[in-house]
Amino acid sequence: MSLRLIGICGLICALALLWAVPSLAAGASAAAGATNKQEQFETRLAPSPMTDGQHAGNPGEGRARASLDGNKLTVSADFHGLSSNAIAAQLYEGAGIARPGPKAFDLTVAPAMSGTVSGMVTLSSKQAAALRAGHFYLQINSQKAPDGNLTGWLMPPHPFAGEGVPVQGAGFMPQFDVPPMNARASH
Repeated sequence: MSLRLIGICGLICALALLWAVPSLAAGASAAAGATNKQEQFETRLAPSPMTDGQHAGNPGEGRARASLDGNKLTVSADFHGLSSNAIAAQLYEGAGIARPGPKAFDLTVAPAMSGTVSGMVTLSSKQAAALRAGHFYLQINSQKAPDGNLTGWLMPPHPFAGEGVPVQGAGFMPQFDVPPMNARASH
């Protein structure tokens, strides 16, 4: 009788393992996929907000996109309409949304009035949390505006209706729609 009981217990254990292993493998691959998920950010590049007098002499516009994969941030942008050649493109880390801060990284920029920006940088965990909270911005400097011709704050993807176009409903308000750093640090 005891050998029969051992045989039945062994069969039950074997069946349980056959059921559990694929479930564990699926859960592990889902968890691995979740950690490899790229986070997307974007911004519209517009004349840098220095003073009203500088806006008139420093035209231009563009779009930038960024992808965070782990701690690697890949940035690409295009711009046009500058009144002088671009001389630098940099990522800055501000103290908050629309609050300037120190330069964090240099990027590659085409030395032209219309062109592209590109780069890949490695962020610390603190910098990644700041990016998720909307504290990073891209700035393109030009010969006529060496302290900032175009600027844009990297935010999660959001709708943009257009310049001067009214938005129905709440719209996108970064100060309210992007969680603060301490709420997103767990990513």
